[in-house]
Amino acid sequence: MDQCEDREEGAPPSKSTLCGEHESQTKAQRVDQESSEVPSGQSAQQHQTQLDSLFKLLEDNIITFVKSELKKIQEVLTPDDLKGLMSQCKDGNLLQGEHEEPSESSREAFVKITLDFLKIMKQKEFAECLLRRTSPRNFQWCQHEFKSALKKKFQCVFEGIAKAGNPTLLNQIYTELYITEGGTAEVNDEHEVRQIETASRKLDGLEAILTKEDIFKASPGRDEPIRTVLTKGVAGIGKTVLTQKYTLDWAEDKANQDIQFIFPFTFRELNVLKEEKFSLVGLVHYFFTETKEAGICSFEDFQVVFIFDGLDECRLPLDFHKTTILTDPRESTSVDVLLIN
Repeated sequence: MDQCEDREEGAPPSKSTLCGEHESQTKAQRVDQESSEVPSGQSAQQHQTQLDSLFKLLEDNIITFVKSELKKIQEVLTPDDLKGLMSQCKDGNLLQGEHEEPSESSREAFVKITLDFLKIMKQKEFAECLLRRTSPRNFQWCQHEFKSALKKKFQCVFEGIAKAGNPTLLNQIYTELYITEGGTAEVNDEHEVRQIETASRKLDGLEAILTKEDIFKASPGRDEPIRTVLTKGVAGIGKTVLTQKYTLDWAEDKANQDIQFIFPFTFRELNVLKEEKFSLVGLVHYFFTETKEAGICSFEDFQVVFIFDGLDECRLPLDFHKTTILTDPRESTSVDVLLIN
């Protein structure tokens, strides 16, 4: 079974008009450099000093941004807008809400701003850690429920006819496949190719044997990440079982724990929605209700894997040459356009 992969260069930092962006990047890089120079046996006090320096820089950048944005908002208002406020001031009601606690939505919005600035400062890993710790209830509950559902779905397979066969534990019957790098790609011959083959096939001594956990890891000497992998082979070679085992290992906390979510789709399910319109977030919510119940409406801050099984069964018009370019995960469109993008 061949597995073709598309590699994409790491996307450049997005352009931004946020005040102090370039300066903050330089300072943040300096903080990183100082951190890397500290011996591995550094004390907790040294860690705290670095954390304090980072947050002082973060505070300065956010305050500068807030002042600039408030000034823009102030310029939008006119003296006429203050007439009603002046009467409230005379009644002593203008500052009535001075000591009221901010709403939960305000706190969530501020966390989002903080995450954005940490990313601008090249502190992506720190931002991801902060995201998980500031929304532990929703994220941890969702991931736990989601993994439980996937384990229930994939831990058993049927031998023989699905309805009449006896369910068998996938972990008991799964046979490791040889995953090797080499060969040629019929889908896109401009990229590297990985082949998944059965043990009976003779392997080239120059080919490196990989595990299924390594299929998204870059080859030695290649730094760019692998974003898309396509498996191909004759029916029954084990493509579907491979994706099921990959998903089950993640759900059972055995592998790929750097991934926050794995969303396995089948084209048989997607074919039914041929005439429907969804956003990417809406499609995930439709099939995986745990994410909707947890209120997760964005996956840009998570490591996510989408699996689409059964391409040979696809009845959607996948035209990669003539299609609408879609960049907003909340914009609704047809399922085929979602898949292409």
